[in-house]
Amino acid sequence: MAALVPWRPMRELERLERRMEDLFERVFGERFPSLWDTERGVWREEEWIPAVESHVEDGELVVKADLPGIDPKDVSISVTGNQLTIEGERKREEKKEKKNYFYRELQYGKFSRTMTLPSGVETDKIKATYKDGVLDIRMPAPKDLAPKRIQIDVK
Repeated sequence: MAALVPWRPMRELERLERRMEDLFERVFGERFPSLWDTERGVWREEEWIPAVESHVEDGELVVKADLPGIDPKDVSISVTGNQLTIEGERKREEKKEKKNYFYRELQYGKFSRTMTLPSGVETDKIKATYKDGVLDIRMPAPKDLAPKRIQIDVK
């Protein structure tokens, strides 16, 4: 199965900048102009990527995606060939009141995750449920996808 978590090299720089913003705000009482703010952002991506995991359980391939705060009506699942795609959007509440954030990490915007399904998966029998912010997608898995125990010879 293809890698599910993309590498984001700017993440560490973003964390450092957030720490500097917090320090600046504590010392001077106002926010430091940010390169990451979406209004004037240089590097911030509008797209965020939810965490996903997959495993085989009781003869089914299970794909789970963490989608807290997202209405399941705003999520779509599609299969094209052997590609499973989950798309949606976490919308920011548009309130005009100004808030003094102490810390802010939540990401908003559209997302799209595509993963390659193993050959032999019965895509016409996919079922999806959503509970407590977790999208659970299940489909019958091919028999050769079941885990096999490999004996290690110790010498």
